[in-house]
Amino acid sequence: MRDLPPVPGWLAGRGGRPEGYCHRQMIDAVRYLVDNGIKWRAMPADFPPWPRVYAFFVRWRDAGLVAELHERLREAVRDAEGRSPEPSAAVVDSQSVKADATVTLASREYGAGKKINGRKRRLLTDTLGLLLALLVTPASTTDRCLQGRVMPVPPSSVIETATT
Repeated sequence: MRDLPPVPGWLAGRGGRPEGYCHRQMIDAVRYLVDNGIKWRAMPADFPPWPRVYAFFVRWRDAGLVAELHERLREAVRDAEGRSPEPSAAVVDSQSVKADATVTLASREYGAGKKINGRKRRLLTDTLGLLLALLVTPASTTDRCLQGRVMPVPPSSVIETATT
């Protein structure tokens, strides 16, 4: 994982000021934030200041580091379980969630099936329950409309085999 974070500009010879905090502190601060569900400004004093942690997180997110870390961790867990790093099967699940009045109308609608005015979140997990994809839509969006957006449309041979 040491080679994964982007190289700071001052180390790459592009100039700039040396970083004041080690990457481990930043990763620990982001993990604390996610684990406890706190806001950026509520970061405890044990961690670097929240604007610095947020700036690192944004830089890493834009560089694709967050997704890469997730992929590597998922592959490590699957390997520890004796599975192939890439899943061969997946499970799709959806959940309707009520939206507050402060949520914009463009991102929430009335879902007639569950009679909820809000959003619907869809998760794609492997058979171990590890996250593969996530999609949030207005509650009125049906599963049929989303075929191919959460996961690719299966080949016609698979559909024919399943129906016969």
